[in-house]
Amino acid sequence: MTQFKQDDVKNAKSALVVSAHSADFVWRAGGAIAKHTQAGYAVHIVCLSFGERGESAKLWRKGNMSEEIVKASRREEAMAAADILGATVEFFDMGDYPLRGDKESLFRLADVYRRVQPHFVLTHSLKDPYNYDHSMATHLAQEARIIAQAEGYKPGETIVGAPPVYCFEPHQPEQCEWKPDVLLDITDVWYKKYQAIQCMAGQEHLWEYYTRVAQQRGVQAKRNVGITSTKNIVYGEGYQSIFPRVTEDLA
Repeated sequence: MTQFKQDDVKNAKSALVVSAHSADFVWRAGGAIAKHTQAGYAVHIVCLSFGERGESAKLWRKGNMSEEIVKASRREEAMAAADILGATVEFFDMGDYPLRGDKESLFRLADVYRRVQPHFVLTHSLKDPYNYDHSMATHLAQEARIIAQAEGYKPGETIVGAPPVYCFEPHQPEQCEWKPDVLLDITDVWYKKYQAIQCMAGQEHLWEYYTRVAQQRGVQAKRNVGITSTKNIVYGEGYQSIFPRVTEDLA
């Protein structure tokens, strides 16, 4: 499942995930993706880069390696993971370390917004002193959203409304000034997320780390619904919203 078409959202809600590198969406949002595709959402993932330079150490250490071989391996892993999660995926191949955007890449991402018409957006934290590619991806996702909302950009097309944007959990949240205000129960789809995680053979050292993260967020989610609740929450994901939630019901 790699191609997203406008027909995909005619009879379903949709979501967009903007991932700096080709594995980020798996570690940080795999549960949300699986949960929403299971509920009938059309979820589309944009990988801005393959993470070929900075996040493919295992491949480079094999020797006799080229950037194109690494990219091909990373693409294959990401496509397999997206397929398990039930999402479509596309690759911008913008390069990493550093990831940099220009006007054309912003327009390209704005066109994805217009095509997908997402009901919500998932991307990285606003700050990440350990990996500037991550925060760059967030700023690109935010600016492209604004462009896609503009009546004067490609007049006549359906503009994007105001989909909420949620920042998924960075590797070291305290240093990124990231604090979750949404805890998502992913217990029923954890098996899918872990299958997708196992597709990331080039970063096997992170498999158990993100298992522990999911367990920790599960414990916190269980505590926040009340320890007397009969709801069995074992695995969770944390998100930080950028915009206020507008509602008529605070329950």
